Amino acid sequence: MTETVSKTKKYTRMDFASSQSVRWCPGCGDYAILAQTQKVFPELGVPKEKFVFISGIGCSSRFPYYMNTYGFHTIHGRATAIASGVKLANPDLSVWIVTGDGDGLSIGGNHTIHLMRRNLDVNILLFNNRIYGLTKGQYSPTSELGKITKSTPMGSIDRPFNPPSLALGADASFVARTIDRETKHMQAMLKRSYEHHGTSFLEIYQNCVIFNDGAYGPMTSKETKYDTVLWLEHGKPMLFGKNKQKGIRLDGNVPHVISLDESSNWSIDDVLVHDETDWIIASILSHFTYRPEFPDPIGVFYAVDAPVYEDMALEQIRKAVELQGKGNLDDLLCSGDTWVVE
Repeated sequence: MTETVSKTKKYTRMDFASSQSVRWCPGCGDYAILAQTQKVFPELGVPKEKFVFISGIGCSSRFPYYMNTYGFHTIHGRATAIASGVKLANPDLSVWIVTGDGDGLSIGGNHTIHLMRRNLDVNILLFNNRIYGLTKGQYSPTSELGKITKSTPMGSIDRPFNPPSLALGADASFVARTIDRETKHMQAMLKRSYEHHGTSFLEIYQNCVIFNDGAYGPMTSKETKYDTVLWLEHGKPMLFGKNKQKGIRLDGNVPHVISLDESSNWSIDDVLVHDETDWIIASILSHFTYRPEFPDPIGVFYAVDAPVYEDMALEQIRKAVELQGKGNLDDLLCSGDTWVVE
């Protein structure tokens, strides 16, 4: 989070739209994400020069071109490393990392893990279309087991990464998920990401209309989404189904789907209540993904306060200056073992 704008300064969505032509495939889910970001940012009350968007390589990584803010289009998998440097150099900036399931979880997987572990106050938007779209349809780290692609003609034999589980395993302090089609929900998740002090990890289910169209069809179709999506709300029972006639129950630490129909022996009191601060519940929910017997959760899985990296780094610098003074660069360079080369 950063300082707020003067009360006299009002932004609109167009203030955050750049002059660049948006060049994604017609129908790409990235358009929806861009539109909701540009719609939400004027409401955050932050000068637009305080925002920085940093991306790696991939379809999603064109994002900084289309936001009328500062930004970097960097190299494959390294957006998180560069964003860390930006935040440490200027902690007042609101830093946003835009990455994909390939960029952020394959070549950039190690950087992503350590950024979440360190808990810098930055925001990760991970666009997950479960395919390599920019390079024309190879399987990605999140592609389903058995996925047939150009690089796996007989079906993928890789077990997929599960982004929320990975984030929780890296001890992330904020983990959430949304869907490109659920625009109001996405707006709410973007705001929650911004408000969190620490690393926010927001996975966005995003449709690749060319190379993996319909990857999330059951979750976006009006006929099926009520039975395939679990909307998480803190302090609310985990109900789903068109008439909220189904729920999630824990038997010890084993989850089950139960029916709340009149013929059932279960009641609302048997349904698990969501608690954003409970890591165990968040971990259980994250493992619903790729398991068709469970609905796929969206919303905030986990959100807790934790020590923030740049806050601690700045405090160490303050203490060092207090104890030793501001120092002098010439003295530092000439201290210790030095040699004169003639």
